[in-house]
Amino acid sequence: MPDNLPQEIEQLESQKKPNLEETEVVNLGSQEDVKETQISIHLEAKLKEELVELLRQCIDVFAWSYDDMPGLSTNIVSHRLPTDSARPLVKQKPKKFMRDLSLRIKKK
Repeated sequence: MPDNLPQEIEQLESQKKPNLEETEVVNLGSQEDVKETQISIHLEAKLKEELVELLRQCIDVFAWSYDDMPGLSTNIVSHRLPTDSARPLVKQKPKKFMRDLSLRIKKK
């Protein structure tokens, strides 16, 4: 094992990591027709303005709802469980969480 491996690991761990909390919500639509997306909070002001303007110009490229995707097969967007009618369904035991996590889940 190379001697500098612990240093390299330490450097990797100390590097800044991308985080969803480092984004801001931007409405590309109007107040009545909200079309939100997220962009980095680390963008320079000029670059942010240019990016938002580009996204607004290309707003028709994005699908904001299923209605925006005509011809989309329901086999892709609908969920179903393939079950065998010859076999009885079995209910799984509920998952158990740590006490503090369980309280947070109930609170939400």
